[in-house]
Amino acid sequence: MYEAVIGLEVHVQLSTDSKIFSGSSTHFGAEPNTQASLIDLGMPGVLPVPNAKAFEMAVKFGLAIDAEIGQESIFDRKNYFYPDLPKGYQISQYELPIAEDGFVDVEVNDGFRRIGITRIHMEEDAGKSIHDQDIYDTLVDLNRAGVPLLEIVSEPEIKSSKEAYNYLQEVRKLVRYLDICDGNLEEGSMRCDANISVMLKGSTEFGERCEVKNMNSLRNVQRAIDHEIKRQIDIIESGGSISMQTRSFDAVSGTTSLMRSKEEAHDYRYFPEPDLQPLEISQEYISSIEKKMPPLPKSLFEKYTTQFGLSEYDALNLTESKDIALFFEEISELTKNYKAAANWVMGSIKSYLNQKAIDITEFPIAPKKIVEI
Repeated sequence: MYEAVIGLEVHVQLSTDSKIFSGSSTHFGAEPNTQASLIDLGMPGVLPVPNAKAFEMAVKFGLAIDAEIGQESIFDRKNYFYPDLPKGYQISQYELPIAEDGFVDVEVNDGFRRIGITRIHMEEDAGKSIHDQDIYDTLVDLNRAGVPLLEIVSEPEIKSSKEAYNYLQEVRKLVRYLDICDGNLEEGSMRCDANISVMLKGSTEFGERCEVKNMNSLRNVQRAIDHEIKRQIDIIESGGSISMQTRSFDAVSGTTSLMRSKEEAHDYRYFPEPDLQPLEISQEYISSIEKKMPPLPKSLFEKYTTQFGLSEYDALNLTESKDIALFFEEISELTKNYKAAANWVMGSIKSYLNQKAIDITEFPIAPKKIVEI
């Protein structure tokens, strides 16, 4: 009777050595408040300096999802107050993001379905509020403030929690293949907010949406979406209505709770960042990055299923990990017995890796020796 309409906002911490506008380290796990400079804290008189490596990583991702890279990109101030946002505003992008109109192909029951990506934009991360180390006070760690983020905003085209799970898997796979993020949800280097609404099947008018935050695993994203769909349907069925809200997910109870009324763009009072020049992106710059792009899972999947004659199941398994795929690539350059090679990698080799709890980069037998076997 009802169908879900889901859009995901994925925040990816870019794996740069320094922050997006300062030289502070981005190393994870340092002592609290030891990696926040005067620029990160927004002290009077300091000026942000853009990190060129972060721009390169953003363009890489845009190319990987076949997005349109903007010829001009500007930064904006997004104004809101949280204790862990030291400047009282966040430098982000609004009107002119780094890229728009991309897509990701996601596995569904009957094959693959294309999920549109509205835009990807760059911004700085906020600090971190810690609520469980002091019984009276909230503590603030500003080491994360200023870490470069790439926000990936999907179209509201995801129809179930399982599709959302598969979409996030594909995004995580891409950022790992590109070496722009480790995709670790538990450490917060990849985070996801879900916008969820329900409507009657066959309707063309979306229902009111709620945004759910604080999900630290792919499985918890799936659980939060399932709970929120049921919660909204129950309210509508009992004669109530859904109001636009931001809600928090509790992994212990598997439920969501109200955080605040949902903000709209105008609530943030966006305006162009006066301390940063507009960024002009030339076709020569894009082409130079395109030449350095690694093989991506989509192209490898097509290669394995068409040229090598492997099944979709085999191709998905081989492309699940970048290191596994590169190992198989080395083998396939030395033999045309692709099915046997795939069986060795997915069978005996993966089994050995699991038994020893090691990565394929630590596997003691070279691809050439596997080919001889």
